[in-house]
Amino acid sequence: MQYHVNGFRAGSPHLAEAAPDLPQPGDPLPSFVDVLIVGCGPAGLTLAAQMARFADINTRIIDQRPGPLEVGQADGVACRSMEMFEAFGFADKVEREAYWVNETSFWRPAGDVAGGIERSHRIQDVEDDLSEFPHTILNQARIHDFFLQDMAQSPRRLVPDYDRTITGLSVDPDGADYPVTAHIRHGPADAAGQDETVRARYVIGCDGARSAVRRLLGLQLRGDSANKLWGVMDVLGVTDFPDVRLKCAIQSHHGGMLIIPREGGYMARFYIEMDKLAPTERVADRAISPDQLISAARTILSPYSLEVKEIAWWSAYEIGQRVTDSFDDVPPDARDHCTPRVFIAGDACHTHSPKAGQGMNVSMADSFNLGWKLAAVLRQQSPPSLLHSYQAERHAKAVELIEFDREMAALISGTNKDAAGDAQENAAIYQQYFTKHGRYTAGVETRYAPSDLIAVGTYHHLAKGLVIGKRFHSAPVIRLADAKPCELAHTIKADGRWRLFAFAGDKDRGQTEFADGVAALCAALESHPQSPLKARGAATTENATDPDAVVDLRAVFQAHHHELAIETMPNLLKPLKGKLGLIDYEKIFSAHITSDVPANIRAKKDIYALREIDRKQGCLVVVRPDQYVANILPLSAVEELVTFFSGVFGD
Repeated sequence: MQYHVNGFRAGSPHLAEAAPDLPQPGDPLPSFVDVLIVGCGPAGLTLAAQMARFADINTRIIDQRPGPLEVGQADGVACRSMEMFEAFGFADKVEREAYWVNETSFWRPAGDVAGGIERSHRIQDVEDDLSEFPHTILNQARIHDFFLQDMAQSPRRLVPDYDRTITGLSVDPDGADYPVTAHIRHGPADAAGQDETVRARYVIGCDGARSAVRRLLGLQLRGDSANKLWGVMDVLGVTDFPDVRLKCAIQSHHGGMLIIPREGGYMARFYIEMDKLAPTERVADRAISPDQLISAARTILSPYSLEVKEIAWWSAYEIGQRVTDSFDDVPPDARDHCTPRVFIAGDACHTHSPKAGQGMNVSMADSFNLGWKLAAVLRQQSPPSLLHSYQAERHAKAVELIEFDREMAALISGTNKDAAGDAQENAAIYQQYFTKHGRYTAGVETRYAPSDLIAVGTYHHLAKGLVIGKRFHSAPVIRLADAKPCELAHTIKADGRWRLFAFAGDKDRGQTEFADGVAALCAALESHPQSPLKARGAATTENATDPDAVVDLRAVFQAHHHELAIETMPNLLKPLKGKLGLIDYEKIFSAHITSDVPANIRAKKDIYALREIDRKQGCLVVVRPDQYVANILPLSAVEELVTFFSGVFGD
């Protein structure tokens, strides 16, 4: 990480320099805020951590609970979420604490109805080179802790305001700078409380499946319930089931069950299929108890034994797949002349079963998509119309998720309990489905459609392994200045900036005489009057003179780092930054492996080979602040780059 850019500062570098207008502990909610977030779940905290990074944006987050979550709820962390955590700076903490899902085991009904279960297959959970991060399992409360720590160390020193429930919401189209009025009750749920009123530029409801913000907007979750009852429990127990420390999908003559090993080496989560509900029945009608869950788990595991020593957390729920028609407050027929002021994210706008481990991950992805867009508009870098892209991009992903979850839940629950042959066939189908859709459950298959933020892909052939509309797939590089091995995508932090990665052609060493090379690109970006490096809004940032305040340019060369001379590199790749005008030495990289290494070895580490980058020409890869590839261009296509960014920053 980089620090001391504005002068030496003792203490932890993780503690950012505080904004000048911070509230004092115990202060009431302010009357006016830029962003009001409702709900401290994964979606709300992801958004809060993103917004808190901007010293010039006044953000507050409220929650009706008395304090932070302590136990239970979601636990699966997809590879893509780990990549996002790296942008926030705590992926390493999750890796240290979490259970790593390395393999998945499949169990099916044994040969006859009374024969119990048998292992059918065991597979690698995450395919090679899917991500530099593993698929992990960690208590949602710990994920919350990491976000809360990040928020508290941010320039805004953001801390949630608990015991607050939103009771009213209105949007005044003529409300000038603060058009949204939120009415809030401050006090425990069982007390009368005290009324507060906050006016905001934007309000985001991240308040779960029973979202008050969604209700106040008049939006509804639409979809079907499968009328299927499931239980979940986190168990400290003793069993002779051999795969209890592997992720397991079990289908038996008595129902289905998923086993998810938990962090710490001893605990496991059991998702247990229970009885079907009647059409008018709800979970509360059954009065499910922990003993019933234990009994059902024992029956499914038979002939293996299970002795439960302690249940850390348990719940019962009904499977259902639902999504709202809109993720913001703008009616469909008003999008051409109105921009959103109120949004919903996470479970507030889509609900589904937890079987594929997507709930927390998709909720966080919603907020990561929205956060940088809010910041860009509030900091006057982009027009308010940019905010329409949240509904367009995330609603489409939610619909995809609902369809996927419906199929997955049906396969888990679809065992024929009377015919062993049919049951074994269904188990085989489920295993095939799981394997086929592993990239989707890892979170790396999300692809946004062409728009002002995603190009159509005219030059995709220059980097076939970096798909326009998908996340930027990292690979190893060597940093030139200090020879440090790095993952290139780890330079993309959650700071709201766009990235330009210039991949040099095979003969390019950064020399100025190379006509279509990196130096020529740098010269054009410095001289062009509409260069994205001169984007409007840069003057509102903390370091107004930094040339990468809005768009961050970096370069990767094919030559070994010993063959590159940092002193002859373009100044744009060694910019002077901060109040002291210090040189940033961390923008130039080598592709790590030289050409004399055998191809089969080079392909495992060489970013050009891994991501199929044109070695002769190189290319320019444009990456959004949320780490998605927005465009791929020739290094010489500066005019096309300018045209693309005019759709982002406005004409």
